[in-house]
Amino acid sequence: MFAQAAAKLPRMLKTASHARPANTDATPATRAPADAIWWRGAVIYQIYPRSFLDTDGDGVGDLPGIIERLDYVASLGVDAIWIAPFFRSPMADFGYDIADYRDVDPLFGTLGDFERLLDKAHALGLKVMIDQVLSHTSAEHAWFKQSRASRDNSRADWYVWADAREDGTPPNNWLSLFGGSAWQWEPRRGQYYLHNFLASQPDLNFHHPEVRRAVLDDVKFWLDKGVDGLRLDAINFCFHDRQLRDNPPKPEHERTGRGFSPDNPYAFQYHYYNNTQPENLAFLSELRALLDRYPAATTLGEISSEDSLATMAEYTAGRRLHMGYSFELLTDDFSAAYIRDTVTRLEAQMREGWPCWAISNHDVARVLSRWGGAHPSHRLASLLSAMLCSLRGSVCIYQGEELGLTEAELPYEALQDPYGIAFWPTFKGRDGCRTPMPWRDDEHGGFSAGKPWLPLPDEHRELAVAHQEQDAHSVLNRFRAFMRWRKEQPALRWGEIAFVETAEPVLALLRRYEGTTLLAAFNLSGEATALSLPLAGDWLTLEGHGLPGGAYRAGHLALPPHGALFARLEPTVA
Repeated sequence: MFAQAAAKLPRMLKTASHARPANTDATPATRAPADAIWWRGAVIYQIYPRSFLDTDGDGVGDLPGIIERLDYVASLGVDAIWIAPFFRSPMADFGYDIADYRDVDPLFGTLGDFERLLDKAHALGLKVMIDQVLSHTSAEHAWFKQSRASRDNSRADWYVWADAREDGTPPNNWLSLFGGSAWQWEPRRGQYYLHNFLASQPDLNFHHPEVRRAVLDDVKFWLDKGVDGLRLDAINFCFHDRQLRDNPPKPEHERTGRGFSPDNPYAFQYHYYNNTQPENLAFLSELRALLDRYPAATTLGEISSEDSLATMAEYTAGRRLHMGYSFELLTDDFSAAYIRDTVTRLEAQMREGWPCWAISNHDVARVLSRWGGAHPSHRLASLLSAMLCSLRGSVCIYQGEELGLTEAELPYEALQDPYGIAFWPTFKGRDGCRTPMPWRDDEHGGFSAGKPWLPLPDEHRELAVAHQEQDAHSVLNRFRAFMRWRKEQPALRWGEIAFVETAEPVLALLRRYEGTTLLAAFNLSGEATALSLPLAGDWLTLEGHGLPGGAYRAGHLALPPHGALFARLEPTVA
């Protein structure tokens, strides 16, 4: 295997390696695999519609706002957009509590607006992925209203209901991610219902075949509309343990590392029974059978389990999900060793599926603040995007990542996120990464004519698109340059991956595709660094990627602060 061979490269040294500047004519022609499909190696740009662009002055972004800025998105060089939920909802969890899966909430526009969005995106060469939240609905959904009315109606068993214990307490010890018991008492039925998230987000009973059919019918509605893919929220939460067994306690020393604040009791358990049940595999096969009727469409599952990498491998094996992503690179952990070990562990397990990687999204603090410390460098923003886009797999970029936005610091009175309100001040919630996109440097950042639903920080207005457009060396224009360059590198889009063992702060990896081997090395620190990297062969330094470049001569690698080196192994001349 390539990974095994690459691991031996430092020991295969026969002559000292040299790197020379690349001739632009020497770059291999981009040639896709014979079985290439658009989503393999794609860069997917996540749009959080509430915060992208508001066109009607109510302070909340909308679908017409996305349409208005699609030319900007296309200019980034990405392949697809993923739009967070825009469906009819009471907005208790800002769209992840869906009351009608087949309609657009008036806050965001109309079905006609979505159809116009789809047409314009396709005309610009962008694929469109949408969120599907299958495991739970809003308490305002017609299904739940009927289910809770009695124990003997036609949808009585469509949600997870259970009797109280003899003392009136919930049926087991399961906890909600948002704090407290995962069970809510419903006096109409005299039973508890399960909610893994907010109490207003009751969990569907996927053990019921009619539930699975109804959910797949809703999915089919959007596939028939012409969407190109589905991002599947909390996809490992669809099934629960039928026996309602208690989750076992988790030792204190194991409670960190999955993104939960130390005061969230959710981290106190192993979540063996309230999610990631074996029955989910059969449902994923049912879902894939539906997708196979739309061969150009894809699925991307969000997976958060006790061993998310193993679950990613399992859920993408066989005819199940096309892609999976987890929260492993969405944590505070930042080092070359951590990134290398995380990707290597997944590669060892994922024999069939295709990974997708992300370092920012709408649920976690922005990566430049998580990984950049108190004073993050704009060079680091460019480096992180390039590093992410050099891993094997597809990639999700969160809106504003291309601008180098940091996490917004908001006062308690400005918070909207129920998660942050519940756990303030230890955990400040998700609002800090959801503030509006800064398009111009004016009062509301060009986002809205009215007061935005979340305040826009001064430091974000200074990074507005209009400012960065004028600077050839801005984070935005470096992002565009790298995306253009990446499209010309088949090894980065489709190749195998292996890591070269290096000391901190350097992450070095090899990508190989159809006989071409690329070396990518990243300095994760703000100080210049040099180290010995004795790789066999003659390495040609590649230019045009837009990052501060390093040098590789006679087996020695030198990298500027937050700099990178890309080089290609030259064929051996007989």
